[in-house]
Amino acid sequence: MHFSAATATASLFTFFSLASAGAVPPYPGYKVIWADEFTGEAGAHPSYSKWNYAVNTNTNNELQAYTTSNTNIQLSGGSTVQFVPRKDPATGKWTSGRLESQATFTPSPNRTTLVEAAIRFGDLATSQKKGLWPAFWMLGDAIHHGTPWPRCGELDIMETINGAMTGYGTVHCGGDANDAPVGGPCDEPVGIPNKVDLPDYGWHTWSLSIDRTNPGGDFNGEKISWLLDGKVYATLTGADIQDEGVWATLARSPLFIILNLAVGGDWPGAPDANTKDGFGNMMEVEYVAVLEA
Repeated sequence: MHFSAATATASLFTFFSLASAGAVPPYPGYKVIWADEFTGEAGAHPSYSKWNYAVNTNTNNELQAYTTSNTNIQLSGGSTVQFVPRKDPATGKWTSGRLESQATFTPSPNRTTLVEAAIRFGDLATSQKKGLWPAFWMLGDAIHHGTPWPRCGELDIMETINGAMTGYGTVHCGGDANDAPVGGPCDEPVGIPNKVDLPDYGWHTWSLSIDRTNPGGDFNGEKISWLLDGKVYATLTGADIQDEGVWATLARSPLFIILNLAVGGDWPGAPDANTKDGFGNMMEVEYVAVLEA
């Protein structure tokens, strides 16, 4: 599936404000290629025709088990989906949820692709969020066909850890000549990180723009931009990567969307005695959309 959006410039996106719950914002000139507005009854599962439940995934020494239970992933009944971490009081073990889009999206040449979601977090205090790791990201579909991580390509649109008031947008790519996840143009396993201040735990739009409108099609002039509430806070170009094949895994190849809320793992570390489960520490999503212009 090919798609695109509008060129990622601060002036273009800051004109628009967040729409009402569940509604993809009507950006003039944009065409919605794919979206989920999470309509349905409270407690229902998200669309099985759009999402796969990832239940056997753990790549960062995380503590949770992902489940298909609506105690971990459910529609709210108000056009949102909620990812809710749960802790078993008897065993101390955690469960949570992860969804992966069935569709893949290949940025089209001479267009700009926009991938966007509106997200908020539970309103418990930061001191009660240790070890939590909500994320909205994309992974190269090549990982489903034998290409190892990070050579498959990864674009993190939004990550936060431990309830800190910082959002992260990171690129993972390449690796060494033996496919080991070290070194390369993305300095693995760290990747190329970008960060932005998070004003609060309320509703915000997180967007990724892949701009392939560079005249002549030279990969060096193509760019990927990260936006919070329509404002660009980081940009990466093909010239920054300096490798057309690696750049293709990020901006010219099929990618799928992931929404998940991890517990523990290498980056945030483990929860502590103050970490709470339940809706106060959920990740809630109003919509996810892929657009082109």
